[in-house]
Amino acid sequence: MTSHHHALEITLIRPLPPGGLQQAARAWPLAADHQRRRLMAVCRAHDPGRAARRLDAHLPIDVITTHYPDTHGRLLLDVRLPPAAHATLGAAARRAGHPPGHHLELALHRALAAHARREDHRVEAAVRHLLDGTTPARLLAAVAHALTPPQGPTE
Repeated sequence: MTSHHHALEITLIRPLPPGGLQQAARAWPLAADHQRRRLMAVCRAHDPGRAARRLDAHLPIDVITTHYPDTHGRLLLDVRLPPAAHATLGAAARRAGHPPGHHLELALHRALAAHARREDHRVEAAVRHLLDGTTPARLLAAVAHALTPPQGPTE
């Protein structure tokens, strides 16, 4: 069995007890933001889920995500829901005939697809607005120029 390293971002909503970050950092190397609410860690484990569970024993984690896809191209998103939200999710999942995790995954996919569609429409509307004042060739040249990295001084 091969172990891999997984880069994890941890969001803490509840404050750590005094000395909690130092205690956790003895078990895992951690990098924290200035508020000590967002942490980064690199953990060795067979898969991202196991890495998250290993960290969970040391920190009051509310949200944990991976930064790099696994071999199937998936990212881990582990969200700890409050009891009321968990109950609502469970009831909705039962009505839909899905396990709660699958129901949440489907809802996230739908929300991300809707966001992508809105973003596509927004960009298309912006392009149409720009085309009202110029030609497609000029707009294409301007986009190409904006996307081209600046070159160093030429001699």
